[in-house]
Amino acid sequence: MATAESAPPDQSAEVTHGVNPWLIAASVMLATFMEVLDTAIASVALPYIAGSLSASNDEATWVLTSYLVANAIVLPASNWCSLRFGRKRFLMSCVAIFTAASFACGAAPSLPLMLLARIVQGAGGGALQPLSQAILLESFPPRKRGAAMAVFAFGVVVAPVLGPTLGGWLTDTYSWRYAFYINIPIGILALFMINRFIIDPPYIKNAKAPAFDNIGFGTLVVWTGCLQVILDKGQEDDWFGATWIRWAFFFLVTSLAWFVWHSWRNKDTLVDLKVLKDRNFLLGCILIFMFGIGIYSTVTVLPLFYQELLGYTAFTAGLVVAPRGIGAICGMPIIGFLSNKVDPRYLLTFGFATFGLTTLYFGNITLDVSPTTLLLPILITGFGLSFVFVPISTAAYGTLRNEQIGNASGLFNLMRNIGGSIGISIASTLLTRRSAVHQNEIINSVPRTGQQFQNSLHNLTQFLTPYFGKANAADPATATLYRELQRQASNWAFVDVFRWLSLLCFFCVGIVWFFKKVKPGKPPAGAH
Repeated sequence: MATAESAPPDQSAEVTHGVNPWLIAASVMLATFMEVLDTAIASVALPYIAGSLSASNDEATWVLTSYLVANAIVLPASNWCSLRFGRKRFLMSCVAIFTAASFACGAAPSLPLMLLARIVQGAGGGALQPLSQAILLESFPPRKRGAAMAVFAFGVVVAPVLGPTLGGWLTDTYSWRYAFYINIPIGILALFMINRFIIDPPYIKNAKAPAFDNIGFGTLVVWTGCLQVILDKGQEDDWFGATWIRWAFFFLVTSLAWFVWHSWRNKDTLVDLKVLKDRNFLLGCILIFMFGIGIYSTVTVLPLFYQELLGYTAFTAGLVVAPRGIGAICGMPIIGFLSNKVDPRYLLTFGFATFGLTTLYFGNITLDVSPTTLLLPILITGFGLSFVFVPISTAAYGTLRNEQIGNASGLFNLMRNIGGSIGISIASTLLTRRSAVHQNEIINSVPRTGQQFQNSLHNLTQFLTPYFGKANAADPATATLYRELQRQASNWAFVDVFRWLSLLCFFCVGIVWFFKKVKPGKPPAGAH
């Protein structure tokens, strides 16, 4: 990694033009805050969206995956668009598109229109993260970038605190549609602040964008689009049991291979993959991909457990999972202090190990938990996550110049979003399939002809006889026992998902130690 001699020079004055860099940080933080808030709100409102739009829970997860894949398509193109249209103008256009699409999401009368609006919203939000991070990092001198990223991440993790709680309150009090309408005033304020405080640096103003990489963009759209379709429809159509999914997978592999070959061999491509020659950046992309699988799966699965199996309202489920964000808020000042003093490998080891241990604890979850049972583990999870965001970027980006940050940040966030989309789909599939497996296992261990089942059926029939009559009580008693069977089987499916996610986190701990040693105090680039 970077030594003192190889660290990028301080070019922050060319970006700020006398504007207080913390005003710039607040402006870009607001845009990213809006984007993260929307993801957190949508995860809590999924069961309500499904019911309102006559969709299943599996179909409702398309609301998340379609957004993430649309994000992924735009992320690599954000650097080219910044050079072609100007970074400030492009950022403001993205905020405007995101805000307008948020209104369309809230007004959508059907699932197809909802997904179309989410795709547009994802396209608008895709560039917000790399643009915001690039502007933030360029606005501060290298010695202050660690603290700046910690403050930026501090603002970002407030969104997961407010998102589930605010989304749940809006959904229960008004409608899930207001979970999207809330973006409108935030978007307007972000537009005002960006227009007021942000100025393009000289290298952006003087740069000439190369010809648009049609092949790179086309292959990117094909492989991400095929990935989206496979993830959305795979479980419904038995994955590779369906011929059309096998064909989609063929086009996915072919277009991905073409995209990688084209981007590696040619100049002025949409994505400069040669940055992956840096071992630390390559490992950082691998880690953020797996971290995307873990964090998005957890954020999606835990509220579903409380709502689907325990019958919590969206607001109550939001309150229960909110301590994760509080834990992250508590951890950010600490990581801001330690990021310039401690080897990031130690910080990443602590973060991934803590996330893995708490997720493993979730693997002991039962249907008897109270709202406060998992409060401490969820709080610790958020604290551990704060030790991943900043150190992983410190380890991955230390040798990059300002001109490289846009391309690298786009690729970095692309890997995280693809990981998140895959993680959500895998978690949804596992919940469905493992539930069926555990249902068969329970039936085999407690057969209908066994004495234990017959005693339970007899007692329940007697209990329901005053309500349905002696002749009719057997059927509702059987149905009640079957519903309980489904709940118990689903509970074990959630247990499986949490335990496998914990194994993924422990695997990440091993990868961390393949990083080259990074001296504390070197400038990080962004991830949230």
